[in-house]
Amino acid sequence: MIDYEEMRDPQKRPRYTGLATFMRSRWAESLEGVDIGLVGVPFDGGVTNRPGARHAPREVRNYSSLIRGVNQATRVAPFELCRVADIGDAWVERPYALETAHDEIEAFYRRVLAAGIWPLSVGGDHSVSLPILRAVAAERPLGLIHIDAHCDTGDDYMGSRYHHGAPFRRAVEEGLLDPGRAIQIGIRGQLTDPDLWKFSHDAGMRVVYMEEFYRMGAVEAAREAKRVVGEGPAYLSFDIDSLDPAFAPGTGTPEVGGLTTLEAQLLLRGLRGLEIVAADLVEVSPPFDQGGITALAAANLMFEMLCLMAEARIAG
Repeated sequence: MIDYEEMRDPQKRPRYTGLATFMRSRWAESLEGVDIGLVGVPFDGGVTNRPGARHAPREVRNYSSLIRGVNQATRVAPFELCRVADIGDAWVERPYALETAHDEIEAFYRRVLAAGIWPLSVGGDHSVSLPILRAVAAERPLGLIHIDAHCDTGDDYMGSRYHHGAPFRRAVEEGLLDPGRAIQIGIRGQLTDPDLWKFSHDAGMRVVYMEEFYRMGAVEAAREAKRVVGEGPAYLSFDIDSLDPAFAPGTGTPEVGGLTTLEAQLLLRGLRGLEIVAADLVEVSPPFDQGGITALAAANLMFEMLCLMAEARIAG
């Protein structure tokens, strides 16, 4: 028996109760009746340094139990705007072969897209963005807002062209992204090659290095992103290592001098109005986390991304 009527909604119950789903949303075994699907991608076979991102979806689900239903800053209530559900994991049956693992992930997302669902995903390493894009951008190239410490437009690394440092180069080469409508924000750190990110510049992508971001600020960076991406569908990819390690130590390739969590929130909120049809948040590595602060940051940023997608969904 439930004495309080509002407690009939599981999202209104105490946040320490129930099974951990993304943001305490309903668990959907069927893809019917879902507008935005929250997906875990527990795969980190594409990392080049510290592993562990395969554990992120479970940990982010846990910390996302703290999320409430209304964005206090923007007043967006995504669960009221759209039918949002946790639709499970795009888990890989054969994780030890990178390219076929990507094929399995792509097949999962093709089923999601066929059901009319816009996916918001938690990786996993950044290589998973490529198979997601192969499904989401199958019919037309997308714009891109990519927030990261690294451009991830490298090439062959130790015999593989498919790893977490190259997904957006491959995506441009495969015609999945329109580089003229792509922006990469927060880029920094040391290089093994001074021309490591040359592809981004040569392809026409707008690269906002961290020094420029610091000068312009989060609000102006968001305006620049909206200018570059313009109208039309776009993909949003947020690598948690875009945050300074003080705010996100639990990641595979940490780089000092990054965004604060507040700057990241302001940046994402500034993207309102863009047609973001799919998004991912990647590279959380719980084994390297401290007190869960990286997973907590990821859960809150995922909520900001959900707000953007919910507004875009109802606008479309």
